[in-house]
Amino acid sequence: VLAAMPEWMGGISPLTEWFRIAFSHHGRPAVTRSGADGFARSPQYDWIAAETCMGQALKHWFPSAFDPAPPLPQTPQFQHFFAGLLALADWVGSDRRAFPFVARFQPDYWQQAQALARKRVQEIGLWSLTRGIRGTGFDAILPGKSPSDTQRAVGQASVENRLLILEAGTGSGKTEAAFWRYLLLRAAGQVEGLYFALPTRAAASQIFARLDTALQTMFSPPPEVVLAIPGLIAAGQGKGVRRLPDWSVLWDDDAGAEHPSRWAAEHATRYLAAEVAVGTVDQAMLAALQVKHAEMRASALSRSLLVIDEVHASDAYMHYIQKTLLREHLALGGHAMLMSATLGAVARADLLDQDLPDLEAAQNTPYPAVWLSDRRGPLAVEGPTQGKAVSVRLQQDWSPEYTAHAAIKAARAGARVLVIRNTVAQAVETWRVAVAQAPELVFEVAGGPALHHSRFAAEDRQLLDRAVEGVLGKHAPRDGRGVIVIGTQTLEQSLDIDADYLLSDLCPMDVLLQRIGRLHRHKRPRPEGFGQAQVVVLSPPDGLEPLLTRAENGLGAFSGNGSLSGVYVDMPALAATVEQIAAHPLWHLPAMNRTLVEAATHPDALETLVQARGPQWQDFRRNVTGKTLAETGMAGRVILRRTQPFPERYPDDEKIKTRIGDEGVVVKIAEAPQSPFGQHITRIALPPQWSRDLTGKEQAVPGHDGDRLVLQIGSGAFFYDRSGLIKD
Repeated sequence: VLAAMPEWMGGISPLTEWFRIAFSHHGRPAVTRSGADGFARSPQYDWIAAETCMGQALKHWFPSAFDPAPPLPQTPQFQHFFAGLLALADWVGSDRRAFPFVARFQPDYWQQAQALARKRVQEIGLWSLTRGIRGTGFDAILPGKSPSDTQRAVGQASVENRLLILEAGTGSGKTEAAFWRYLLLRAAGQVEGLYFALPTRAAASQIFARLDTALQTMFSPPPEVVLAIPGLIAAGQGKGVRRLPDWSVLWDDDAGAEHPSRWAAEHATRYLAAEVAVGTVDQAMLAALQVKHAEMRASALSRSLLVIDEVHASDAYMHYIQKTLLREHLALGGHAMLMSATLGAVARADLLDQDLPDLEAAQNTPYPAVWLSDRRGPLAVEGPTQGKAVSVRLQQDWSPEYTAHAAIKAARAGARVLVIRNTVAQAVETWRVAVAQAPELVFEVAGGPALHHSRFAAEDRQLLDRAVEGVLGKHAPRDGRGVIVIGTQTLEQSLDIDADYLLSDLCPMDVLLQRIGRLHRHKRPRPEGFGQAQVVVLSPPDGLEPLLTRAENGLGAFSGNGSLSGVYVDMPALAATVEQIAAHPLWHLPAMNRTLVEAATHPDALETLVQARGPQWQDFRRNVTGKTLAETGMAGRVILRRTQPFPERYPDDEKIKTRIGDEGVVVKIAEAPQSPFGQHITRIALPPQWSRDLTGKEQAVPGHDGDRLVLQIGSGAFFYDRSGLIKD
């Protein structure tokens, strides 16, 4: 066998290099030792004797491998792909549920293994082109519905094109357009799977249910969609209860054995091997980083349509990693669809490897639009686009008192009011004022007032999501009663909510348009005085100038060690947003989307702004540019470059992250106590500033202080009530 191997390799790559790649199937590059032995031996296993036996079997099992044939490809990309495919095969083949352990070598085992392997890859969804497709029309996604013009444009795009970018306003049906794209690609044999990547865990949970419903009408039998969120085990209608000693999972419907496709849901490393999965974009980004099992993730993903929802360039670090992921995925033969309501020309040109148009050309680009990688310009969406006129007013007061009083006034007039604050602290303070002044108007859950942000236990977040959609959703009752829903950025994406009136903190233009997308989302009767959509943008009373040197309420930057950090750091972009509000008190959306986004993000527009405002603004813009370059450089040092040979080692991959900044830990809650909303809660995410000195392996020990739940985590005590998690 060894004598034949150099011919397979074409005599180019050293044979030991291919052995090293093969021995790297546990997720990281194998480390070799110097000397004749090369790789370390185990005193418990005589691998030389085993190799002799296996070599004889290989000649019997694979006789054609020893016939003259062209050598294997010598490109680095093939090495990386082979490494990932081998690791995936190792994961599949190591499962004793499918491959019972055979203690003694059997010369004819290969025939048995082939039959078992064929059955297993089909039932777990790795090879499933034979699944029945009910139809390829849009009504296979939404029975009885016709596609919108935007959806129709996606449906008409060639399935041969591997990259499609859809730009369309919020509420235009981009999600269902992506489902349809997947169905058409699947029917054409272009893909076998789907990974739907979203910016947040909450957004992924929302789309999970929608896709599960759509799959019931698309396929017969339908695949179970996997929820790709670490810490949660879910597939279709089943939820994982706990892990068992043999590494399998006990499911709440006791149907794990009847649904082998749940194999991919049972371990985060296997998410991208699912036939259909919905999760955060971070799980896909791990395929582009020098982290354990990156090769396997990329090889598994290569058979799928990768959908990235709300792709944008506000974070240079994530954008660079996502662009690398996209390039490598397409090079492996995969398909991708990127979606955004507010994608600026800078990001789009970079993703398409095109030149950046000047400001005028960028603002005159058609919108909505479909972009394909083999075209220089967009496919304009034909037909009228449903739009809305939005009154936008800047209010130089963002105090909790003003915000609550404005919301109460509108709610007393019968409006359903949405309040989005930039920080949890401001949301909680605003909510407390509203509860004190008008408790009957504040959004209620389980018999008491509630708000919506990230510091709730996972089970309560799901309950809050459903409850918010219950009062602001498409099918919410219209009884003339006003209501106030207060929260943070968790309300601006994926939830299908429709408010009469919006109060929003100042934020970048693309984010503001996302928030406005939750205002007058559907056609329905409105209370008197709210027939036209209205948004009040809350801003600092002293203007933006002071925020060039300090941060407040999520705006501005904390400066330290020569770098900038914060929630919304780009002050020139925020100033440009304020200028557009002043210049255009009435926004016609989505007709003005392109103009507004480019006016607040295009380099030409921002350079003109800082030149007019003076040296302090010019210096700040240079610092922002430096921050972008630094983040891009950081990303460049941690990505896995598959155009280069298989690496000798990875860096300290435990420290490589998909996002810049500290990450909070997720801790389990012992005894699953009952929350103020009546839920039994099992885990909660802590913000980064409360996670210092914690590993995530700690358990929260519950107790009580009157009506409040107390969680002891490490050396810290936390209170948990209807306002969320509070540090003592």
